[in-house]
Amino acid sequence: MSKQDNQRHYQLIEQAIYFIRAQQAKQPSLKEVADAVGVSELHFQRLFSQWAGISPKRFLQYLTKEAALKALQESSNLLEASLSAGLSGTGRLHDLMVSCEAMTPGEIKLAGKGMVIDYAFVDTPFGEALLAWTARGICYLQFVGQSMQLVDDLQKQWPNAKYRLNQDNGAQLALDIFSSAVPKQQLHLLIKGTNFQIKVWEAVLHSAVGQQLSYAQLAKGMGNPKASRAVGSALASNNIAYLIPCHRVIKSTGELSHYRWGGSRKAAMQVWEKAHNVAT
Repeated sequence: MSKQDNQRHYQLIEQAIYFIRAQQAKQPSLKEVADAVGVSELHFQRLFSQWAGISPKRFLQYLTKEAALKALQESSNLLEASLSAGLSGTGRLHDLMVSCEAMTPGEIKLAGKGMVIDYAFVDTPFGEALLAWTARGICYLQFVGQSMQLVDDLQKQWPNAKYRLNQDNGAQLALDIFSSAVPKQQLHLLIKGTNFQIKVWEAVLHSAVGQQLSYAQLAKGMGNPKASRAVGSALASNNIAYLIPCHRVIKSTGELSHYRWGGSRKAAMQVWEKAHNVAT
């Protein structure tokens, strides 16, 4: 399947997810969802199931508030157990092991001087993304809205670095990240943030695949129960989408809450992750 086909299919899936979320209380039928995105029921059923690994009906079940609230109730012990091991920055994500290395204050002050950053526009299950990495690890992963703006944003992060467009290696790296068929391997992240931001990102890395937790649970698990709002701000500053899985954090009411790359994409990530976790 071509990159253009992948993009077109995800756009259709995203439209369907948006419609399902908007009509969730009415429990729309398969025909209603297919009509809303302009395709036949059979084609939509096949396409959605191929993409998500589950049926549209099962996806709708995942989106119900009751299911989200149940997931939140079950999250506390899982997160507590994960955090009790210490915030080492290591967590399981599908078949991947992800570790974080924070930049030092001195490195941040140099604004990337002496660094070589490779980047590429890559295809993902959630649309096109800009992926960037150094010899020490992945430093940037954001979904494309306007491509040149993302490149400008990347370069503002490290204005003194040298940049190289590297599409071939980027495509392979994206495959390693998003394919559930690859063997276990270690992925390293190079992160830049305040001490509190880094602590939040490391904490959410300890959440389980397919888990949902609230901002309050995350703050409490970090030993700072009054910091829910600050936790939300830290997650909103995350520059490495999906691998630092802020898409798993929702409101204590069971609602998705805001997501910098769009609520429908957040819902898509949650369900895709649940489905693939069951399959692996």
